[in-house]
Amino acid sequence: MTWPCDGAAEAARSDWPRAEAALRSTLAFASCYIYAPRGAGLLSAGARLLCQRVKAGDPRWLPRYAGQVAELCARESMFKRLFAREAWLVPIPGCSPACATSTAACQLAMALHALGLAQEVWPGITRRLPVTRSATALLGKRPTVRQHYDSFAIGTTRGRTPERIVLIDDVITKGRTLLAAAARLRQEFPQADVRAFALVRTLGFIAEIDRLLAPCAGVVYWAGGDARRDP
Repeated sequence: MTWPCDGAAEAARSDWPRAEAALRSTLAFASCYIYAPRGAGLLSAGARLLCQRVKAGDPRWLPRYAGQVAELCARESMFKRLFAREAWLVPIPGCSPACATSTAACQLAMALHALGLAQEVWPGITRRLPVTRSATALLGKRPTVRQHYDSFAIGTTRGRTPERIVLIDDVITKGRTLLAAAARLRQEFPQADVRAFALVRTLGFIAEIDRLLAPCAGVVYWAGGDARRDP
């Protein structure tokens, strides 16, 4: 079952002290591909093209990338543990309060659901406040975990309670957005198992990469007042 985005969301308020308690729990995540923004060589160029296609929600390529995830689920235990039949896929919304059904994360979630990797897609995280777009923000001006947290609201579940929630995003860098979204969800559903998946993992300013497909399982955690990602 896939629920349409109806714009319904609870009124949210800044309750950062509660969020900091929720942030003490690490967030398990998995990713598929790697990307080096300034890497040299053909593979680095290919990774940048892949990342562009993903962020644009390219209808020719996104189903192929989702198919790669399904293949990994068939043979990699870390992906089998992440995607379960009872899971609700929750796409990360865009940077504005507008309906997010056209975002790359939402399209990716729907493609994964179409391949049988989850029970449903639930647009359970919405934006009540806009944040700066990370991809175009200057260094040091990207939204903080707190800014993401304060901007999020939880939508209605129509009387149901999820057992497993998998946050879906197109690209993970530090993991601030995912960590903030997980904190919101864990406050609302303290018994739910909340995890995350990002199709592409940013490697930072390395000189060159030797492959595009690099399945990974790791964690995002709160340390020193910011999100940290390992690996």
